[in-house]
Amino acid sequence: MIEILALSIIQGVTEFLPISSSSHLILFSTFSSFESQSLSIDVSLHIGSFIAVITYFRKEIINFVENKKLFAKIFIASIPVMLLGFFLVQTNLIEKIRNIQIIGWTTLIFGVLLYISDKFKIEKNIENNLNYKSIIFIGFFQILSLIPGVSRSGVTITAARFLNFKRFDAAKISFLLSIPTLGAVSFFGIKNIIFEEDAYFSSMNLISIFLSFIFSLITIKFFLKYIKHFSLNLFIFYRVSLGVFLLLLAYSQ
Repeated sequence: MIEILALSIIQGVTEFLPISSSSHLILFSTFSSFESQSLSIDVSLHIGSFIAVITYFRKEIINFVENKKLFAKIFIASIPVMLLGFFLVQTNLIEKIRNIQIIGWTTLIFGVLLYISDKFKIEKNIENNLNYKSIIFIGFFQILSLIPGVSRSGVTITAARFLNFKRFDAAKISFLLSIPTLGAVSFFGIKNIIFEEDAYFSSMNLISIFLSFIFSLITIKFFLKYIKHFSLNLFIFYRVSLGVFLLLLAYSQ
């Protein structure tokens, strides 16, 4: 149970911050030798995050008619990452890129890119400037988030900042883009949990979903308030420091 609590905190905090939830789950489980961490538990944790994001943006979702053009753009931009993600899971290729070396390099490189993008002009917002060209550009960047360490939140915010969107709007775009992707992961994850024969394992999945939901919801609220007043330097410094540490660790063995 302590393992699930720890993993839920990591997922909830890191899913919506630009620091990569998948890499932190892999690293924490590797260094602590937790037995509960697996791709199946990862899926359950992401289900909790999915419920959190649709809860937070429930007003936009309920007012679908008013926001249907926005959600059409969000859905179209999410198709590439969902298709490639499905392919990687079905072929098990995703397991081949879950290692410290890759996480170290992606954490460092995309931390630097986040720093560069955050220096761009701040002038665009979702209401007036999020056209199909912009959202598809951000959507293709999101494909890179399938690599542990890249960070879905980080790479979509980076892409939006490159297009001169304000920090708050870039973060909101990132959160909205998470809805179709996390929804797809949740759909397949729930199906697997329902047909799981081990009742104890199923209960662990449900607990993971609940705890991840709580911590994810808190993080979304905090990050959107934080980014209104501060730059992304805190997260950039963390990424670069972690990336350097992991590369030193990986290549010293």
